[in-house]
Amino acid sequence: MAAVLERALADARAYADGGFDGVVVENFGDAPFHKGTRDDPAPPDAVAGLAIAAARIVADIGLPVGVNCLRNDGMAALGVAAATGARWVRVNVLAGAYVTDQGVIEGEAARLAAYRRQLGWQGMLLADHLVKHAAPLAPVDAAAGAKDVAERSGADGIVLSGRRTGEPVDLALLATVRAAVGGFPVWLGAGLSPANAAALWPACDGAIVGTACKRDGRVDQPVEPARVRALRAACPAGPR
Repeated sequence: MAAVLERALADARAYADGGFDGVVVENFGDAPFHKGTRDDPAPPDAVAGLAIAAARIVADIGLPVGVNCLRNDGMAALGVAAATGARWVRVNVLAGAYVTDQGVIEGEAARLAAYRRQLGWQGMLLADHLVKHAAPLAPVDAAAGAKDVAERSGADGIVLSGRRTGEPVDLALLATVRAAVGGFPVWLGAGLSPANAAALWPACDGAIVGTACKRDGRVDQPVEPARVRALRAACPAGPR
């Protein structure tokens, strides 16, 4: 775990030095993941590791921190956020049901809303819509589904991405969702890069980026400061 924390801090410093506005702490190296549901939660060591990493980054780096406990343990992510002062949480399946590489995962929006009230946590809850590495259990109209997330799940923002890690969202889907939810925040959850920033960055309210900032564009590699600076330079005006 010491090596994991050292890598996390080094990556966070690279993002901070490159001008990023915050970092997300994930247990991305835990694949294959537990579902993160009541019956198959993330294991205690993963949750403890997220909390230690988040607390260290808040204290040592000073950037705002978000938490995503993979595959879909929103309860653990909320607990870590409340304990560490993290500013936002990402939940991959907050509403609906999806077939994933971990099996069928159902959203637990009401359970998370109750826990959020219990904790008194005032941060931002981001929820994926048509989440990557997954397919809806039943056909979902992109616009109607986005409205459900915005209006019925307790989310404070929607996250859109491509089909897999590092793949950008389809521009037509982004436009459809934006039109459906009006001024409700829409973030990019994958795939922003210097090559597509001119098209994607003005159309979003924020972006979560990993692959484009890693050495050789490989998600399993360390964050490379030059890549961070290049992406920051490609997004000079900030999000919407």
